[in-house]
Amino acid sequence: MSADSLHEEVRRRYAEAARAATAGSSCGGGSCCESETADFGDALYGSAERGEVPQAALRASLGCGNPIAVAELREGEVVLDLGSGGGIDVILSARRVGPTGTAYGLDMTDEMLALARQNACDAGVGNVHFLKGVIEQIPLPAGSVDVVISNCVINLSSDKAAVLTEIARVLKPGGRVGVSDVVAEDQLTQQQRAERGSFVGCIAGALSKREYLDGLQAAGFDDVSVEFTHEVADGMHGAIVRAIKTRAPERRGLPVIQAAASAGCC
Repeated sequence: MSADSLHEEVRRRYAEAARAATAGSSCGGGSCCESETADFGDALYGSAERGEVPQAALRASLGCGNPIAVAELREGEVVLDLGSGGGIDVILSARRVGPTGTAYGLDMTDEMLALARQNACDAGVGNVHFLKGVIEQIPLPAGSVDVVISNCVINLSSDKAAVLTEIARVLKPGGRVGVSDVVAEDQLTQQQRAERGSFVGCIAGALSKREYLDGLQAAGFDDVSVEFTHEVADGMHGAIVRAIKTRAPERRGLPVIQAAASAGCC
């Protein structure tokens, strides 16, 4: 599949999920979905956090972790959530940065953006802004963000080097990354990752741990770490990714991830 085809498949998958969440279901399209397992979705949030957001935001959660738990957000900060979906992490971020801070959500799917805006309204948070765009071209000025978070979305990009470079661009000097993502063990080839699940299921497009570390360092980050938290497939893990922006990016990148033949649904 081409990058454009992958982009459209991801958009379609998450548009279905938004429509399902709006209708009161946690899985769209009549197929299985990872959000119904303990490895993906709203089950990865604590009961207190679940109580802070509308049910529609919980139903739309397709993440593989809880970036709020590791981002260490502080009052007055500007935080950006890449691939904000139904808005669960934006709403939680907005509460933590308070009225003097701002939480941005970036998503490419009209249905998710509409759902997220309604969820933020229902949650009563006003310091949020949802933007339409792609994570390879973030529609914010350079040096405008304190913290970038994301929940199982970077693996869906076919140009991860561009994503990491854009994260570095929008972060202020000393800005930080607190991301949840699916990450492969280093010995798995791209074909082996594809055998364990599909691209839109957050498996086939996942970077290895070494690729993630090298990519962040090349993008100008230090204090980089990738910590596995739970296994989601054989040799594939939900992971916490942390880094701090310290310097200009180098001119080298990550492998382009193409969709190979994959096993399983979603």
